[in-house]
This record gives sequence, C-alpha cells and structure tokens, in this order.
Amino acid sequence: MTATDSDLRLVTVTCPDLDTAKTIARLLVGRRLAACVNIMPGVTSVYRWKGEVNEDAEVFLFAKTTDDYVESIFTAVVANHPYSQPSIEVVPIVAAGRGVARWIQAETGGDESVSLP
Repeated sequence: MTATDSDLRLVTVTCPDLDTAKTIARLLVGRRLAACVNIMPGVTSVYRWKGEVNEDAEVFLFAKTTDDYVESIFTAVVANHPYSQPSIEVVPIVAAGRGVARWIQAETGGDESVSLP
C-alpha cells in the first residue's frame, strides 16, 4: 500500500443491460476518467421505487478512479444512462497494491501510461 492510496475511489453504477454497461465503461476509460471498469452481468436488484418493490436484472459496473474524477464520472454517467435516476455510489479504496495504485493514478487523466507489474 502507498501513502497516496487515500485518493483512490471505486465508483459503482447499475445499468439495465450489457450494451449500456459497455458503452458507459468505454466512455469512462476512453475519457481517462477511470483506469478500468469491471462489468458484472447477472445482478438481480430488489429495490423500492415510487412506493413499490421492484425486482430487475441489471449489470453492475466497478470503475477504478481517483477522487479528482468522481464528479466527471457522475456527469458522464447521468448524460449517457437511460435511467432518470441512475444508481451511482462512490467507495474509498482504503488499500491497493503499490503497482495498482500507481496505475490507477497514471491512467486517470495522466499522459504517462504505467503497466501493471
């Protein structure tokens, strides 16, 4: 773990289908807002919306980024998501391998590319 890990974030997003998830993932990585976005299909979400309990199949995204890009990720997801209120949450990454932490920092907005060890 490195001392600079405190700025690392994991942004989670639920999407209605794989095509939407891939579009958003490519957008975030392409704009260098996230170093990597993991896509997990086959998620079942049970939630209350407008007074009713709903159950839907969704796709979960995990975007690895830094605190500097969280607001831009929110803006990009909202602008490109079919839901009127997309579920977007941010979780601090409290520990990461030194190489992974440097890679996330370098690949988000930076000009220098860092390979994983």
